[in-house]
Amino acid sequence: MGEITSILQAAQQRAKDKNLPYQGALYPDEAQKLLQSAPGTQLVDVRCRAELDWVGRVPGAVEIEWMTYPGMKANPNFIAAMEQQVDKESLVLFLCRSGARSHAAASAATAAGFTASYNVLEGFEGDPDGALHRNTINGWRAAGLPWVQS
Repeated sequence: MGEITSILQAAQQRAKDKNLPYQGALYPDEAQKLLQSAPGTQLVDVRCRAELDWVGRVPGAVEIEWMTYPGMKANPNFIAAMEQQVDKESLVLFLCRSGARSHAAASAATAAGFTASYNVLEGFEGDPDGALHRNTINGWRAAGLPWVQS
């Protein structure tokens, strides 16, 4: 069994174990391996513009806000933007700050027909540490995965 298959099976089992409404749940390093090795895989970063501009971006990610800043109101055009920018047949990985908005986005995308939707657990910044700082315990940046500062 290849690495891609084993990553996808582990992610699908996590989703099944947690009764998640989408295909699977990936850790950041697994998501990066899929982006590198599984042709056509797309990363959709659902963080708001302010986060992308001030915290950092993942090169090559499709950027579609789940919540808009300021006010953090739901983006009413999220699914329409997905349909314009992402192939419904693609393996789609959703990323946010901590994994919560991406969970909601993966759920909505699945309901809209993006059947290979996966949430990236821990998100871009990960969980807060004892001093309530992110980017230290887990997440995309703490794992040393590709990102750029705007």
